[in-house]
Amino acid sequence: MPMEMNCRDLGFDCDGVVTGESSEDVLSQAAAHAQSVHAMTPEQVSDPSFVDQARSLIHEKA
Repeated sequence: MPMEMNCRDLGFDCDGVVTGESSEDVLSQAAAHAQSVHAMTPEQVSDPSFVDQARSLIHEKA
């Protein structure tokens, strides 16, 4: 089942929604989005606390 995460749920003022076929796919796309749109560094998006927070916000696409 497709999965998704809302960027706004991570605390950004952003209407972006990242979708993928798995949680890992969503995490990968969310990291790319955070770097390109929100100017986060690779170190920031790979930080365990950020990854854990993002992972907790992934849910099945309605």
